[in-house]
Amino acid sequence: MSESATFEEARTLYFEKAGPRNTRPVLEAVARRAEALSIDRVLLPTCSGKTALEALELLPSSLRVVAITHVTGFREPDHQELDDGVRQELEERGVTVYTGQHAFGGVGRAVRNKMSTYQVDEIMANTLRVFGHGTKVAVELALMAADAGLVRTDRDVISAGGTMSGVDTALVLRPANSFRFFDLKVREMICKPAVF
Repeated sequence: MSESATFEEARTLYFEKAGPRNTRPVLEAVARRAEALSIDRVLLPTCSGKTALEALELLPSSLRVVAITHVTGFREPDHQELDDGVRQELEERGVTVYTGQHAFGGVGRAVRNKMSTYQVDEIMANTLRVFGHGTKVAVELALMAADAGLVRTDRDVISAGGTMSGVDTALVLRPANSFRFFDLKVREMICKPAVF
């Protein structure tokens, strides 16, 4: 006697190319899936603030946006890519903006840069990139947000990532703290580029 399979059928978008041109359809798909699953929080990468501002126009106000920036000094020493005025506007409009150490690129990157040898965090990041750069970013944001106490580790969120700018990937996942990485669970792939 066999058990009946139980499943839920969900729509997944596969984009022809990676990149920022997918931002709007990603955000629209995020809104649909968040509503279907009663998810109340979305994590977005933002360097200039453009993606987070676009999200405010496309996502329902019930969906809390957490915008995560590059670390200060990412492009050049002592420089923060997110303009202070844009940060203030986002925060005034209800977005939580977080700047913190990248989960996959801190001290391990310093070791690689100085000694030309990879550390486990960068090996993990490169492994996630086999699904596309946005997948790596989405997972990394979830770790960072959990470490900062901006998301709970017992509730699913939607986390988005991109390739260079904008977003082209979105995942439903259960966050975890970075030191408990293997507790993080990717529940669903909402969208990703097929070619990257």
